[in-house]
Amino acid sequence: MTPLVLIPGYMLDDALWDGMLPFLPPELPLHFASLAEGDSIASMAQAVLAKCPSRFTLLGFSMGGYVAREIVRLAPGRVQALALVATSSRADLPLQVEQRTRAARATPLGPFRGLGRAAIAQSLHPDNAANEALVARVRAMGERLGREVFVRQSLIVRDADTACLSDIQCPTLVVAAAGDQLRRPEEARELAEGIPGAKLATIPHAGHLIPLEQPQSLATAITVIFQ
Repeated sequence: MTPLVLIPGYMLDDALWDGMLPFLPPELPLHFASLAEGDSIASMAQAVLAKCPSRFTLLGFSMGGYVAREIVRLAPGRVQALALVATSSRADLPLQVEQRTRAARATPLGPFRGLGRAAIAQSLHPDNAANEALVARVRAMGERLGREVFVRQSLIVRDADTACLSDIQCPTLVVAAAGDQLRRPEEARELAEGIPGAKLATIPHAGHLIPLEQPQSLATAITVIFQ
């Protein structure tokens, strides 16, 4: 079975996938990518690709979706199928760049405690915003990655690649969340319409953090890329 490479998003690590793993085929080889290296989408893609199997299926979540598409461009013959989860092909808005830059520069020295509660809550479905267990899991991932990675990832600018989507030729699934407050439904539709033959799936009762909020539904949705 073709290995599945899992790329997390901003200030997230392997623990993002913990809830989904029991619902994946037991014989499926898994490769957990990290975005702890690199100071641009391109350099992160190169770092991830250098550690990937020779041929693989690719799942990119949020910022990892930008990295995943860059990997497809770098090595189209190696990527057998692609899943893009809670992501976009649009460029960052100037306000988003300004806010992340300000946060990176204002981060105090000393122990890094992960992302703030308000930022985490915005990434969750409103019904989960007060779920302290979920908030703690996200904060712990950021704390493990540390201040240096936070600063580096916060300064990365995501450029638009909408015009290049038609170059992606592998089977592709775009997954959106009905309650995502960070990525709008039309951004998912743009991806699905821009990539030839792509399918679109929408996960109910989830915010941006689909792998944490609806791991079984996400695992079920992505099974189409293994077929």
